[in-house]
Amino acid sequence: MGSFQLDDFAAGWIGGAASVIVGHPLDTVKTRLQAGVNYGNTLSCIRTVYRRESEWSVAALGFPLSPWKCGLVVDHRLHSLLAGAPGVQEPPACAWTFSSEVFGFFKGMSFPLASIAVYNSVVFGVFSNTQRFLSQHHARESEARGSHSLSDLLLASMVAGVVSVGLGAPVDLIKIRLQMQTQPFQEGNLGLKPRTVALGVQPVYQGPVHCIATIVRTEGLAGMYRGVGAMLLRDVPGYCLYFIPYVFLNDWITPEACTGPSPCAVWLAGGLAGAISWGTATPMDVVKSRLQADGVYLNKYKGILDCISQSYRKEGLKVFFRGITVNTVRGFPMSAAMFLGYELSLQALRGDHTVTSP
Repeated sequence: MGSFQLDDFAAGWIGGAASVIVGHPLDTVKTRLQAGVNYGNTLSCIRTVYRRESEWSVAALGFPLSPWKCGLVVDHRLHSLLAGAPGVQEPPACAWTFSSEVFGFFKGMSFPLASIAVYNSVVFGVFSNTQRFLSQHHARESEARGSHSLSDLLLASMVAGVVSVGLGAPVDLIKIRLQMQTQPFQEGNLGLKPRTVALGVQPVYQGPVHCIATIVRTEGLAGMYRGVGAMLLRDVPGYCLYFIPYVFLNDWITPEACTGPSPCAVWLAGGLAGAISWGTATPMDVVKSRLQADGVYLNKYKGILDCISQSYRKEGLKVFFRGITVNTVRGFPMSAAMFLGYELSLQALRGDHTVTSP
């Protein structure tokens, strides 16, 4: 086979879609912890999102809501109301349970699901083809021996990180803006009172397309790349700590007698690599999230250094490790799903009987 292979891109797309579905609820919690206010800790944030976003999702219909009992009361009343509406077929009760109870955790997922799959396709395709090209260029028989050069993996990871920022910055921006638009904010220095999106009041952005149009209209095309510098500082080292541990953990877990890692080995190595990568990337991830969330209501950061300075001055050093627990926990299932989806898809596309590491 040649050094450039398109099946890496196709497998990356499938793995990317799997990772978004698995990881988006905790990604919402992570973003709220890092860029929001009044959430306290992880469990407090989960309870707040569950309670407030559940109410917000159905309050426009005028039903009185109880934070913890809306699942039964609202489901029944919505079911009765819509079942009697002209032209509306009998709605399944389970649909209302989902929308009223966990809708807030999936806020902003439609855009990442459509775009991050493509984004991961490019990242995995670039990494695999770059690493393969470097191995062939250096006249090494890495694939035949099953060994990998650290320098080749490092350079391929850095290239993938740079490419990922060019594609991923607008995707991340839209996702974070949609996740953040219903949370309360407070800016004491500007004399603004705390406020939030009231029940039944139209949110700032009505969806991904409206969000893009609003940002381009108010901030220009450059606004789509807000926080790109922080994302670059996060993703280049982040992908080095993503792909390199994965490859070496796979080699370490897989017995020498096997021609390739098993799905279980891929799941474990991928999960551990994701936890390592996301855990160590948390400080710059906090800065990136704050820069990208800045602008939903007002602009208060002038750049990376200003964001770091203001955050440290107001909240101390610990602010840069906010969300590290949920980041690390979320990194395991997301990356396990990502790598497992990638490897199994690659196996199916190539007709192999064993999983092949990138």
